[in-house]
Amino acid sequence: MLRIILLLMLVLPGIRAQTKTKAPPPQGTTAPQDIQIESDIRTRLAKSVIGKDGFTVRVQGGVAYWDGTTNVVQHKGAATRMAKSAGAKKVVNNIKIGDDARQKAAGNLEQGRRRAQVKRSDPR
Repeated sequence: MLRIILLLMLVLPGIRAQTKTKAPPPQGTTAPQDIQIESDIRTRLAKSVIGKDGFTVRVQGGVAYWDGTTNVVQHKGAATRMAKSAGAKKVVNNIKIGDDARQKAAGNLEQGRRRAQVKRSDPR
């Protein structure tokens, strides 16, 4: 009887250890999924205002890579949001903002808040 108990104690932990090990979850996406995500991004880009900027996009492993130049600061953020909403897991945004856009944004900051952004408690 003692031998059976000892044998069970030795065998059962080994069985439990074998059943607990699982394959790790897959990382990234497959090539067909990448093609689908890229196609979805390009479709959205063609319908969007930012499509006129001539950005290039590629998707690899679920990561969207943007390249290009723009003269509108907001277009860089719009490109990132577009890729995320199309299913990209991560976005690497290499879009450069032109000097004209930087100067315009700096000028807007110097002017202060616009009328629509003035708080009710601020003097007018």
